Amino acid sequence: MPTLNGGGLSSSGLHKDNSGSGGRLAVVFVVLSLVMFTMSARETNGGFFTTVRAVYSTVTTPVRYVGVVVTAPFQGLGNVFANLTASQKSLSELKEENEKLKARNAELEEAEKTSERLEDLLSLQSTYKLKSKAARIISGSTDSWSDTVTIDKGSSSGLAVGMPVTDSRGAIGQIVSCGATSSTVRLVTDENSSVSAMIQSSRAQGILAGSADGTLHLNLISTDSTVKVGDTVVTSGLGGVFPKGLPLGTVMSVNKSAGALYYEIAVKPFSTTENFEEVLVITSLTEDQRATSDDIAAADAQESEAVKGGSDSSTSDSSSSDSSKSDSSGTDSSSTKSDSGEKSSGD
Repeated sequence: MPTLNGGGLSSSGLHKDNSGSGGRLAVVFVVLSLVMFTMSARETNGGFFTTVRAVYSTVTTPVRYVGVVVTAPFQGLGNVFANLTASQKSLSELKEENEKLKARNAELEEAEKTSERLEDLLSLQSTYKLKSKAARIISGSTDSWSDTVTIDKGSSSGLAVGMPVTDSRGAIGQIVSCGATSSTVRLVTDENSSVSAMIQSSRAQGILAGSADGTLHLNLISTDSTVKVGDTVVTSGLGGVFPKGLPLGTVMSVNKSAGALYYEIAVKPFSTTENFEEVLVITSLTEDQRATSDDIAAADAQESEAVKGGSDSSTSDSSSSDSSKSDSSGTDSSSTKSDSGEKSSGD
């Protein structure tokens, strides 16, 4: 290599000096960094290096934010690309796992609803102190002429014809046939069903009857009684079949025809066949669940008053009819009755 005139350094010597100075500079920076890191670690809040870091963070934060905003779309595209390039096997596995999770979720929801229904049944059993056996509905009516359900318990479980049945909302029917392992329950909405019932608030007693269209009608409630829409209808305990006080439904409408002795009352049942799943069969009644002698006397008095009212109404109508006839013919009613009496005695 050529050398510089005047005793200067050769070019090879210059390269060696540059590399040597670069190495020394690197060492200096490393040592300086270690010293600054050590001093920063030992420094308490508010020191020189803490202030420097805070300033650096403040200055660089906008730059980092811009960097995140700029790179975010590319990261999203990278995820999309990764999904698009995923193997068909991975996608199938994910789909299968998703289906399993959905099925498991539906199973857990069903278990929760079943638990709630059973808790409601236990609550009803405890509230009314019912002696009962639990059963499950396994089928509904097989024809359009009756409103019945079949339960999965029968005579081998101690059930018998005539036993009342209730769900968590109240009374729903009565066993009408009983096999060894299953029983048929006639629902209160069946047109052949009739249950002794009363208005809970006024204690007015009557008969709750089903109909072909599934509507309930509360019959034999005297027009002297107090009944209004929204009143709760419960079992009265008369007849000794259903325990006293079990809910049946609510009054939907109350109509009173001119001259009628009884209201026309439509009742909406608390339970429908769509709600029936688990039920209680009431196997026996306690004395507290039967109608008392006062209840029976009140029912008899109500019936007597209704009959008396009907008799008075008929007599009144008959007298009015005779009076109108007398007025129209110009003849006194007493002479008419006398002539009738004579004709009868003569006959």
